[in-house]
Amino acid sequence: MFEGHLVPQNTVITGKGESNRLELSGLQSRVLLLVLRITNIVEQEALDVSIWGSDDGSAWSDKALAAFPQKFYRGEHPLLLDLTASPGTKFLRARWEANRWGRGPETPMFEFSISAHEVPVEMLAHS
Repeated sequence: MFEGHLVPQNTVITGKGESNRLELSGLQSRVLLLVLRITNIVEQEALDVSIWGSDDGSAWSDKALAAFPQKFYRGEHPLLLDLTASPGTKFLRARWEANRWGRGPETPMFEFSISAHEVPVEMLAHS
């Protein structure tokens, strides 16, 4: 069973960025449950996170494979990523943008992580 982190736990960001690449070796079902965990924020800010794929780990897809809905609060946010239509995808990367508005400092701050868990083939057969 494949498990990994696109963004390690306790990662703090203050703007736009991207994760290191995550190699998908050993993935059998081609379906992943991605979990965005936001553990700390400041008020009046938004986080946009998208997931990108690559066949070789250096050239990345022209458009995102998936995106989490825009987030404003702490919490856990699941997203299913079905890679069956992208059989050549061997690497994933997360990209994000953080924005802040209102009073106080203009710099946003999010502490978050993104984990990836393979959905077993047996579970997919029952759906």
